[in-house]
Order: sequence, then structure tokens, then C-alpha cells
Amino acid sequence: MTSIGSGDRGWLRVLPAEAARDTLLSRAGHRVVSARRLSELVQGRPPGVTGSQWTSASRASFDFVLYAADTGRPVVAVEIGPVPPAGSAEQRVERLKDAVSAAAGLPVLRIGSPTLRAAEHGRRLVEYVIDARGYAAGGATAAGTEPAPVGFRDILGRLPDGRTGPVNDLGALTRAAAVEAYVAGQLADPIVRGLHVRWADGPAQGWSWVQVRPDACLVEQVSVTEHRFSCGIDAARLAEDLATVAVGERLRENAVADLLPRAEWTAQIAALGQRRDELVGGFAFDHLCAD
Repeated sequence: MTSIGSGDRGWLRVLPAEAARDTLLSRAGHRVVSARRLSELVQGRPPGVTGSQWTSASRASFDFVLYAADTGRPVVAVEIGPVPPAGSAEQRVERLKDAVSAAAGLPVLRIGSPTLRAAEHGRRLVEYVIDARGYAAGGATAAGTEPAPVGFRDILGRLPDGRTGPVNDLGALTRAAAVEAYVAGQLADPIVRGLHVRWADGPAQGWSWVQVRPDACLVEQVSVTEHRFSCGIDAARLAEDLATVAVGERLRENAVADLLPRAEWTAQIAALGQRRDELVGGFAFDHLCAD
């Protein structure tokens, strides 16, 4: 469990008893509450925040807030949904929320996706992050006394179809659905492909796609932004897995319009690779540009 630091405790509100009764779920020492306004998380206007900024940001909401069950203090505020267009009023509100959250010491996790929504996918995501952080914390405790455990994402076990594979792969159901769609003649290829990057001065991003036709792909992109917070697994891999979940949603709803020509998508991957100097760890997906 992450401490928010003694210097920040004066600005973050403890979860009140009446709100605790509306707990969405309790898991591994956390309480999760949905739809909390920033003014319900931060008490008073933090230093460095103007009155206008506070007035605008304090009315805005986060989709979920994780609280430490023992102290009632916020661990992280979570937001899931489309990335606001550049220069839009929505982007301005997002930046104001980030500024106030930073001033108050409130950690924020933001998932940007045109397909994923808090109502349908938020609970599973929150549970996953809680479990991943708990697993990572356990590994840190054991460091130096025994070999480092396999990462949370790579724990092997029995999958729903009987195979052995990574049981914490959020995209596992999508991969199975893609095979079924291929057998039914709805896809040109049963393989769900993906890539992920982390920008040096920006979020982690992941893409996932399937070939609906030999010359056209269904592509989903997800961004993961961690402000003063860690998901417990690599944010870029999480972004790719969530993009795979989004592909599965599109397949489930048979929403396979807005396909991207395969040649255009390959060109976009190549263009991403040309920006490798802007990425943490470079670019490891040049092989996807091969014809």
C-alpha cells in the first residue's frame, strides 16, 4: 500500500463514514468508491492553485477512488475514457484536475481509450491494479532473500480453454474470441497482435489489432498515465493488454467498421519506430513493419 506522505495529509480528505457505506468493493486492504468529485478528495485550495483553477477543477469528478481501508486516505483516483481532443474544454478541465491533484499530493491513474468505459470495465481494472500492486509489494519484501518472482503479468496457470498460459493476461478472452471469429469466417487471421511504448515525456501507450480482411485491420489504442503512482506492472504492457480488451469489445459487439488499411497501419508503426529516441527503452517492434 502506498503512503501519500506526511506533507500531503493536510490536503487529502479521509473517506467519510457515509461515503464508506457506498463502497463498490473491498479488496486487499482497499476500499473502492465510485464517482468522487475532486472537492470530496481535497480539503481546501492547495498552495499554488488559483481561485479560478480551484473553482473549475473542484467540481470535476474521478470515476473511482481507491482508499486505504485502515486509514481511510486516498491511494489513487482513477479515470477511464476517451482522451480529450487537443485544445478542447475537456482537455482544459483535465489539466486543471491534474494541477490541483499534484498540488494536493493526490495520485492519479488515467486510462485513455475511445472504447473502454468506467461502467463496463472499471471494476475489473481496479481489481487488477490492486492485485498487481499487492504482488509487486510482496516481491519487494522478499528481495535479497530469494530469487525475484516472475512478474504478475507473466504468472502461468490454467486458462479457461484448458491451455497453460499467463493467467493475468487481460487480453486472454479476446485472443480466444478472435480464434472463434476466425473459424466463423469473420476474421482473416486469428492472431491478435500488439505493441507498446513509453514516451520519455508522456504516457505509456499500447496498440492491439486483428486483421478483419487481408488488407484491413481493426486497431485499438490505449494510453496509461501514472501520476505519482505505480500500477504494479509495466504501464506500457498494461496499455497493450487493455487495447486487446478493447479489440474484444469491438468483436463482441460486431463493431468492425472504421477499419484501417493494413498498409497504412504498417506505415504508422514504421513512423513510430522512427521516433525511438523519444521512447523509454527504444522501440522493439521493427519486425511488425515487415511485409
